[in-house]
Amino acid sequence: MTKVVDMHSHFYPDNAPDMAGEFGGEWPSFRHLEAGKGMITLGGKDYRPVYEACWSPEIRIQEMDQSGVDVQLMCATPLLFAYDKPAQQSERAAQYYNDAALGFCEYEPLRLRALCQVPLQDIDCACREVSRSAKNGHVGVQIGNHVGQKNLDDEGLITFLQHCADEDIAVLVHPWDMMAHERMPNYMLQWLVGMPAETQLSILSLIMSGGFERLPRNLRICFAHGGGSFAFLLGRVDNAWRNRDIVRQDCPLLPSSYTDRFYVDSAVFDQDALSMLVSVMGEDRVMLGSDYPFPLGEQDIGSLVRNTDKLSPISKSKILGDNALGFFKL
Repeated sequence: MTKVVDMHSHFYPDNAPDMAGEFGGEWPSFRHLEAGKGMITLGGKDYRPVYEACWSPEIRIQEMDQSGVDVQLMCATPLLFAYDKPAQQSERAAQYYNDAALGFCEYEPLRLRALCQVPLQDIDCACREVSRSAKNGHVGVQIGNHVGQKNLDDEGLITFLQHCADEDIAVLVHPWDMMAHERMPNYMLQWLVGMPAETQLSILSLIMSGGFERLPRNLRICFAHGGGSFAFLLGRVDNAWRNRDIVRQDCPLLPSSYTDRFYVDSAVFDQDALSMLVSVMGEDRVMLGSDYPFPLGEQDIGSLVRNTDKLSPISKSKILGDNALGFFKL
């Protein structure tokens, strides 16, 4: 019987300290609405409605049972990264949210596991916090796909990834702070267009720059949301590499040959898309990820994988749980 592991979900504590009061400036906050409902705010403005699964482990376990999920890995909502703050403030916030995540998991420690966050704008602080968190019980780290204007090929971020490899800490790369937001103010287009593009950008930043050549093969790194638009556009990238020297100047191998260096989750919401993703990445490199408990996440966790007729039973077992058990060493 396959153990079902959802490796991509989020939490948001409803009793976080008042960071704006402590440090000044604009910080995320939260207020309760009617029973079981809440609102994340940013700078005093409503940002996103959420419900109690974000802060209640009891509700989360109940809904995991309803979806047949045995283990769920959770990480902070990316809004909490605080990469634009002074490093010491961001480190303080990361420590709070990381400790809160472990407290959340104490409700069902064999079924709820946590990924930490780090102050990625300061590599020394980030390395210190990821090591502290791993020793305390986090099974990996969630990072944003960029810090300001720095993509993942930035030398400092390569250093952080090297540190994670050295300490055998799994990494989930999650898009955030999407590009061209001023051109996508409506219809959640930042999430529908910008977010997949951001994820593809982060993958290609590591491939095309030779970043993967500078990182050890034991680095365990996964990209959220099926790798964004990467799989669908990989043929275009390979074609450019073959025909333009400026594309391959720092990338010694065909871009598609690097798909054995990273993982993606299954959050693509379409059977044909999932089939293509598995064809591109291989059945060993895709893990169940729901993006729970947000409306853009998979509402019946695992149903896409379970219900498709385009994957073999072996492939389904790997994606539903086996791959994540190995990736996170659960």
